[in-house]
Amino acid sequence: MAPENQSVVTMFILQSFVDDPWIQDALFCFFFILFMVAIVGNGLIITTIHRSPSLHTPMYFFLVNLALMDVICTVTVLPKVLQSLVTENTISYGGCLLQMFIFSWVLGSELLLFSAMAYDRYLAICRPLHYGTLMSGRVCVALATFVWFTGALNSLVLTCLVLPLSFCGPNLIKHFFCEIPSVLMLSCSPTFINDIMTVIADMFLTGLNFLLTMTSYGFIIASILRIRSAEGKKRAFSTCSAHLIVVTLYYSTVLYTYVRPALGTAGMLDKVIAVLYTTVTPSLNPLIYTLRNKEFKASFKKILFPQ
Repeated sequence: MAPENQSVVTMFILQSFVDDPWIQDALFCFFFILFMVAIVGNGLIITTIHRSPSLHTPMYFFLVNLALMDVICTVTVLPKVLQSLVTENTISYGGCLLQMFIFSWVLGSELLLFSAMAYDRYLAICRPLHYGTLMSGRVCVALATFVWFTGALNSLVLTCLVLPLSFCGPNLIKHFFCEIPSVLMLSCSPTFINDIMTVIADMFLTGLNFLLTMTSYGFIIASILRIRSAEGKKRAFSTCSAHLIVVTLYYSTVLYTYVRPALGTAGMLDKVIAVLYTTVTPSLNPLIYTLRNKEFKASFKKILFPQ
């Protein structure tokens, strides 16, 4: 492709879910509810933990980071989704790159954060006597910094690899937001390097971290089973089960999305899978992590009804 023909496309059109007006209205209400739940729910988590000294522990420190990532993910993706259900949804080339970078940053950081959270639970349950030393405030900050920085670096590399590509038409992205696999499909230039780097990043961030997380939980479950007290077992399982549910849902859907382009596209199924980790998971996280958490609920009630 000649240099003068590169980047001819300056505007992309994001494909809507369906054309039926009734279904579009129903989806608009559905996604708007998810948007409000994600923003309000995660906002309450951040506020409650910040204002409750009793919750200033490593577990809740990582939970604040997770809630912040979910808020960023929600405001990056969902407004455009809602717009696509009302009118033709266009996005500039620069806006598409920015959305791609921010979403990939949050996505990669969240995958790494799950490993850090699993490691925290492993130390708390399997090595309780050394927990305070091994998971000190300095260690928590170092882990969080690594998570955010590595996610940003990964996203920067993948986004910069898109810059040299030529987009000469068509300009219809068959997705509801700018995600790397769907954007690469529109390129007029060879995307072999992009595809390889995307798969490598996915294998590292998703595959390796999922393996590390499951290994941590293998040790955790083995340790829990050795607890003689039924109440102790119940409390330990309650603490870890929520995280395990979120991790399994998130890793499986992300792995599918970033490996799937090598096998071809599945159309609507790809969109449904993407909805799970871009909109449903950020909305469910506040409920999953707090509904069964007595400490959090007690602190939340103190804020609502101060004595």
